[in-house]
Amino acid sequence: MRHYKLSFTVALTCISQTLILRDRVLGWVGPGLRETPGLSTQRLTISSGANILDAIFVEPTASPARAALLLCHGIGETVEHWFPVQQLLAANGVSTLLFDYSGYGRSSGRPSAAQFDLDALSAFQQLRRLTEPLPTAILGFSLGSGPAAAIANTAAPDYLILCAAFTSFRDALRSFGLPVRLTPLVPPLWSAQQSLCDCRIPVLVVHGENDRLFPVQMARDLASYCATPAELLIVPNFTHNQPFRKPDLTFWGPIISRIVG
Repeated sequence: MRHYKLSFTVALTCISQTLILRDRVLGWVGPGLRETPGLSTQRLTISSGANILDAIFVEPTASPARAALLLCHGIGETVEHWFPVQQLLAANGVSTLLFDYSGYGRSSGRPSAAQFDLDALSAFQQLRRLTEPLPTAILGFSLGSGPAAAIANTAAPDYLILCAAFTSFRDALRSFGLPVRLTPLVPPLWSAQQSLCDCRIPVLVVHGENDRLFPVQMARDLASYCATPAELLIVPNFTHNQPFRKPDLTFWGPIISRIVG
């Protein structure tokens, strides 16, 4: 078990830091946080065990929010990558809380699967405190789909949304290019089949038609794992990272419509 934890931390740190550095060099991170008319933006800290998480809370001010959403981002991202998504959602009536996992960005600590699950749960509890009595949802994107599904029954949101998601951490690394012979070195973490088999809340699975990292079949499998029928939405022409790099209502509109009721 100890070597599993070490291999997870090393693999995740190497992949995430490489991707984040690439995005900064290529200018893909975006202009950063800025005030937007009709929206309120707050930078917060969240306690997660012994760690302190960096988080961004965005809510509409021009009209009351109709729902609240926790965003669990992917492996190569930080809160700065996702601020345009938060702006789009707030402009359409959804307050959002986005956080960096332990060991990411300004958040303290080191990456581990158990810590990421605790991070997501701590952030969701903070979202509830900030937005009660609004309906709440959890959205896991790519890597974030692992913690999002893992905490769904404990957190008990009104909706669970899995976007560009994987079926297990081992499957995800194989899609990244890990040779099959090295699979036994990968910890058996974030099995969606195990997490979703007794999930009773509504689940929406959203996947880009042109996702070249995780095949569309993974989305179909995820939907089939749910204890109650899940809704599957394949978005035409979208690639893996397009939903947060170029956010628009083609992808986010159906999600908004589900969680605002």
